[in-house]
Amino acid sequence: MRSDTIKKGFDKAPHRSLLRATGLKDEDFDKPFIGIANSYIDIIPGHFFLHEYGEIVKEAIREAGGVPFVFNTIGVDDGIAMGHDGMLYSLPSREIIADSIETVMNAHKLDAMICIPNCDKIVPGMVMGALRVNVPTIFVSGGPMPAGHKKDGTPIDLATAFEAVGEFNDGKMTEEELYEIECEACPSGGSCSGMFTANSMNTLCEAMGIALPGNGTILAMTPERIELVKKAAKRIVELAKMENNEKYNMKNVLNEKAIHNAFVVDMAMGGSSNTVLHLLAIARESDIEYKIENINKIADKVAHIAKISPSLTTVHMDDINRAGGVNAVMKEVSRRGGLLNLDSLMISGETLEERIADAEILDTSIIHTNEDAYSQVGGLSILFGNLALEGAVVKTAGIAPEMRQFKGTAICFNSQPEAIEGIMSKKVKAGDVVVIRYEGPKGGPGMQEMLAPTALIQGMGLGESVALITDGRFSGATKGASIGHVSPEAAEGGLIALIKDGDEIELDTDAHLLQLNVSDEEIAARKAAWKPYKNEVKSKWLKRYQLLVSNASNGAVLKTEL
Repeated sequence: MRSDTIKKGFDKAPHRSLLRATGLKDEDFDKPFIGIANSYIDIIPGHFFLHEYGEIVKEAIREAGGVPFVFNTIGVDDGIAMGHDGMLYSLPSREIIADSIETVMNAHKLDAMICIPNCDKIVPGMVMGALRVNVPTIFVSGGPMPAGHKKDGTPIDLATAFEAVGEFNDGKMTEEELYEIECEACPSGGSCSGMFTANSMNTLCEAMGIALPGNGTILAMTPERIELVKKAAKRIVELAKMENNEKYNMKNVLNEKAIHNAFVVDMAMGGSSNTVLHLLAIARESDIEYKIENINKIADKVAHIAKISPSLTTVHMDDINRAGGVNAVMKEVSRRGGLLNLDSLMISGETLEERIADAEILDTSIIHTNEDAYSQVGGLSILFGNLALEGAVVKTAGIAPEMRQFKGTAICFNSQPEAIEGIMSKKVKAGDVVVIRYEGPKGGPGMQEMLAPTALIQGMGLGESVALITDGRFSGATKGASIGHVSPEAAEGGLIALIKDGDEIELDTDAHLLQLNVSDEEIAARKAAWKPYKNEVKSKWLKRYQLLVSNASNGAVLKTEL
């Protein structure tokens, strides 16, 4: 066992002495040592109860004949960090989490790992760290919260609350109505109830084979979730005890076939645009050079068969679970043939084909068939053009049909706060393209999410007449013609830095186009006169991040060589 490095031999007497101080006995030194990476933190709704899951996992690992060691990672709640400089720390926290996993697991030579994440950057951060460690690893998330409901029974969620701010600002909602939404939108613990970033990543863990069925859809804090947690704990001990278990090392399960499967499921379910950023980063940690243009090849073949909030406000993750879950989605996708790698290995021991063999759609109003799909192309698209030479991302699942092709007039802001002020003061009109720049990984720094401005646009009734482009990114709760991850970003001299108010910008999601309709001669003149704008930051961590981070088309990963 890998852990023999710290527990076997006469020279490890000091090591065993320290381990005995934690409660280990003679009989424990022949058992596998299992790391439990827990992201428990009180301030995040999806995480405040995870210490309880950690205790359940510890007990289940002991019962199965392993020795559990819990350690914690940090976490940032994107909703709470939204709209102020706290969001600068969100994406960088992914790197801290990955580094923490690598540090603890490799410093102590633990044999296998179970990860307990739930929200936003925490899931991909743990996946990236687990790939570096490369031992058998199972992911079991905290699970989604149920949808909230207004007094009249209308289902609501966090996206409703953000959009309500725009409606209140525009005089379309009373203070009492806003307060009701505030109190009811997030009714209990769990990741926010729509197909936002957290639930997108938790469902994709199923598609990648590193989680058990139900990981993305079984509600948090339910008996069914507890059973899933126990099952995952038992399985990780089985793997740790297995001879020649290298077959289940993280990189052997999460390989290029698994990344492909994740993007297929992402397209079928219309996941958060952030999944592109994270899957590209995960691919790099798995030593896979995944080309961003491959995503469109997948999107053009995969039908969009499940529409979930924010794209469809009446459907939430508990509805998907009731309708058959991710397995039902994958089974329906597989009916077209050749889209999923059905021979991919699952951490549970079977192939993907075997896992979904008995799956079926239990409610076709929630998970549609391929023939009755919302769209015959996937729910995400990568746009290219002179404004996005290295790509930009849009969640087509959340765009009104009339906005899939759009030409508009640029109105430019050099930061998210500046844009929020401009939108709330009604500088933005129908027919505009809001440009928010210098908010990319390097420019922000940290690539802030833009839920506040997009929700304001929706709440003020401009969602079907205004587009938004940014080198920053969007919350999974964003909908509308919101194009993010524009690369190259403004801070590295991308064309987005040279846009002027009044310029015509063209987007065509079906043709994968994002274009600034200005002559080459004018662009050259602007480039010659361009002086970089820089957001000054005091944080030593963010300054280091700014120096080392790559742009969004490279997953915003940190460089390891200068």
